[in-house]
Amino acid sequence: MTGDEQRNRELSSPQDRYDARLQRRSSTMLQRRVIEQERASIEEALDKILADDSIALAAARIVAARRRFVVGSAKSFSYASLLAFDLSAGLSQVTLVDGTVVRAVDVLSDVRANDLMVAFSLRRYRRDTVEIARSFKAAGGELVVVTDFEDAPLAAVADQCIYVATGSASYVDSPTVIAAVLHVLATLTTASAKGARRRLGERDRLNTELGLYVS
Repeated sequence: MTGDEQRNRELSSPQDRYDARLQRRSSTMLQRRVIEQERASIEEALDKILADDSIALAAARIVAARRRFVVGSAKSFSYASLLAFDLSAGLSQVTLVDGTVVRAVDVLSDVRANDLMVAFSLRRYRRDTVEIARSFKAAGGELVVVTDFEDAPLAAVADQCIYVATGSASYVDSPTVIAAVLHVLATLTTASAKGARRRLGERDRLNTELGLYVS
């Protein structure tokens, strides 16, 4: 772990990062630092994707599953929603656990051996996501975790981990690399899923028939 990475880990809360990074800096200087950090992070992440097969392995697990559930809390709910939306375009049986329409208790009470959950667990790690994912795994389901550090709460119990670097020059951890990883994951999964082309074509037909988009 580099010095910058260690320092990033030590700044564990948004307030800590605000105090260390945002005070007494001009807008011009701060904008440059944020952009430079994001550019460096995305380049590093894309290089890692090419050298690491974790995303490809996760995609293969998602394709092989019969039912796929996606979960995340707080900010990570946005990432879970994005992945569920993109996966559902080419795969059937993709369900976002939103806590309202689909509740965790309903999912956990009916876990089957070929079910899979993708859990987003990034610092500061939400207890509800950790407990839901652990319970899903304990019930016999397969678990893919998108997280940030090897000692994250769900890393030890996951069948497959995808590690993302979220270092930033801001008071919040960066979503840039996470979005890139999700894009690659959804693409690899859909490309290898049987029936994806037919499903995409049928969705296009229905979109036109229902007039869902401005032409």
